[in-house]
Amino acid sequence: MFALVDVNNMYVSCERVFKPALIGRPVVVLSSNDGACIARSNEAKDLGVKMAQPWFEVRHLERTAGLIAQSANFELYGDMSSRMMALAAEYAPRQEIYSIDECFLDFDGVRGDLVDIGRHLRATVLQCTGLPTSVGFGPTKTLAKLANHVAKTEDRKPGTYPAHVARVCNFGNMTRRELDDILRRTDVGSVWGVGRKTTARLNEGNVRTVFDLVNADVASLRRQFNVLLEKTVLELRGTSCLDVDDAPAPNQQIMASRSFGEPATDLAALSEIVSGFTTRVAAKLRAQHSLAAAVRVFITTSPYRRQDAQHSPSVTMPLVRPTSDTRALVAAALRALEGMYRPGHNYVKAGVMLMDLRDEVQTQRELDLFAEPSGPSELSTEATTTNARLMSAVDALNLRFGLGAVGVASGLQREQGAGRHAARQERRSPRYTTRLDEIATVKA
Repeated sequence: MFALVDVNNMYVSCERVFKPALIGRPVVVLSSNDGACIARSNEAKDLGVKMAQPWFEVRHLERTAGLIAQSANFELYGDMSSRMMALAAEYAPRQEIYSIDECFLDFDGVRGDLVDIGRHLRATVLQCTGLPTSVGFGPTKTLAKLANHVAKTEDRKPGTYPAHVARVCNFGNMTRRELDDILRRTDVGSVWGVGRKTTARLNEGNVRTVFDLVNADVASLRRQFNVLLEKTVLELRGTSCLDVDDAPAPNQQIMASRSFGEPATDLAALSEIVSGFTTRVAAKLRAQHSLAAAVRVFITTSPYRRQDAQHSPSVTMPLVRPTSDTRALVAAALRALEGMYRPGHNYVKAGVMLMDLRDEVQTQRELDLFAEPSGPSELSTEATTTNARLMSAVDALNLRFGLGAVGVASGLQREQGAGRHAARQERRSPRYTTRLDEIATVKA
């Protein structure tokens, strides 16, 4: 038996934990530079606010309907997610973190009533973090995901399903008749892995509900669509095709990119930004014990600023040796930037991607006859160990004192969020759980 634990409206819920006055009010969380709505409370959805809708299109609702907007606070959301995941992991022997707000749990061998366990899990997470969750149980991961959808929907819109499935839903203890009734009430587009285009094609074939999909001819579906939809149907029928992956494969690419608060026109400003992005992805690279063999950098102007000259180049810099050393990666990124930068352009976005990633243990080291004597060297085992220890110390200091506490000189200001090119976050709440100087103050 599998379970999917999902935080309801993750970003909005994190804001409400420390601002209880937001509970019950329409709230949206905005993207970088406060450009678009990337999260909406149920109350905001009821006002008609759409996902990814530009903020300027709904800003009038501040005045007319009391809509509240918060700038994205990803540092807070990530930390709150880690706390929730740690609590959920205590309830099952295996856990797969699927996203920032979702995780699968494998309850194989766990005794007891799963609904009671799910309710206890919800109560624990709510008490310890303040985050509301929904829990869905099923004999396959697809059914667990669908059960979670049912639990969340009935909690938000009572009467959609039987009342007892709100918040915690277990397909495993239902009769065939009860389960079929729920499947008939559920649109086929609610199934995990069935996207909009697939939904439209299924509807054309008169497959409109999950019940219709479960009872469709599998061979015919495979001919019309693909083997993935066939596996989805098998999972909905109770045949497990997906296992909990408690040791997911390392990322094959790591990227950091963002729009700027103000256009960047000079090379020095872009160097600061690119260095900061490279520092960030280098830390993630070391966290998964990988090395990068290439660095890709891009900068772009805005196609919406028609009065500006347009320039959106990208350059990939192969490395002589795969590395995770921030200094070497920043040096390569800056060489790429210098080669494609053109004066007189208003650049509004940049990004850095580490490519051709390899396991640090399995990578063969070789002598670089052209390495700069003053640069980071890996010509010997001793030098390699020294560089690894240096990067480990940098990561430890940044973890303890905050992102950007230690870094390369060209990117320190960017990492600390200083400078006029930092992302516009006029409505960001404090980072209550990760910055000592922003910790919540309680007055009694």
